Amino acid sequence: MSAILGIDIGGSGIKGAPVDTTTGKLLEDRHRIPTPEGAHPEAVKDVVAELARHFGVDGPIGVTFPGIVQHGRTLSAANVDKAWIGLDADALFTQATGQAVHLINDADAAGLAEARFGAGAGVNGTVLVLTFGTGIGSALIHNGVLVPNTELGHLWLRDKEAEGWASDRARERDDLNWKQWSKRVSTYLQHLELLFSPDLFIIGGGVSKKADKWQEHIKLERSTLVPAKLLNEAGIIGAAMMAQEGGAEPEKKGESAKKPTASRTAPKPDGKGAKKK
Repeated sequence: MSAILGIDIGGSGIKGAPVDTTTGKLLEDRHRIPTPEGAHPEAVKDVVAELARHFGVDGPIGVTFPGIVQHGRTLSAANVDKAWIGLDADALFTQATGQAVHLINDADAAGLAEARFGAGAGVNGTVLVLTFGTGIGSALIHNGVLVPNTELGHLWLRDKEAEGWASDRARERDDLNWKQWSKRVSTYLQHLELLFSPDLFIIGGGVSKKADKWQEHIKLERSTLVPAKLLNEAGIIGAAMMAQEGGAEPEKKGESAKKPTASRTAPKPDGKGAKKK
């Protein structure tokens, strides 16, 4: 068993737990500390260090970040302090904790976890994980290998960014019912089908808990769609996976891989998206 501490930086809370990276299971209850107002790097650094002390794990630490992460540097800061832009965050957190810290984009972390231990476990080919919340996060994975920082929520669609039109926040802002929102999501997913031809879509974020309200309304041309399984633990698990690999995108393990199982949104033989009853 390999116990790696995973830490997930969110807009309202920073939470962590040690993870058994061979099974994807949390080894202790999550510990959560409120995100400091403004989320300045120095303040967030102190919280990460506090979480490391709380669990007392000796070894590498994985940390998610809500923005672009390239070679340990944070390159965007949409919902955090602008001081993150261009920062060597790996070095900042490594110095603060005394352990080797590796950052990963939060959606990428959730995607890795879902692909190996969640809804995409054992699925070969191209898996596209999308998290619907304040925006739309994305993780593109092929045969278990992550293509980092895809940022597909920023695709231009219908004269605006997709996440400004099809995110869960857009649903609430425009007072859409689930069927109305699903029509927008279907348009977005069909566009992604044309670009990437994924074998499987995994839909995460808060909406994954309410899949019974929207899944039957999603119409796809040829891809299978399932809700995410790991929910709030996905970021912690994916961060730990990244740290175990020393910051390199980990490959999916396992002797065999299977094709996506049929779902109610799987394609029909005539190529049309299956309709719900």
